[in-house]
Amino acid sequence: MKKREMLLRDLRLSRRDIAYLKYILEGYEGLATVTTTHRGEPAVRLSIAPDFSSDVDGILEALQGEIEMCEIGGGERK
Repeated sequence: MKKREMLLRDLRLSRRDIAYLKYILEGYEGLATVTTTHRGEPAVRLSIAPDFSSDVDGILEALQGEIEMCEIGGGERK
């Protein structure tokens, strides 16, 4: 059985929005996990299951009206 690689995306957002983003994404169990990064800035790393990449894109696009965030890296495979 071939092991599937996770897609990694790094996002910068306000500190107050990190918990909200984590709550929303982890509510969709199995789509993605959210971890904070230690770069001295409010940022998170999303580890996305490859089959759900478009679903996560849709959720992030819908959240753009509520949360100001920008991608600071990503598209990497783990």
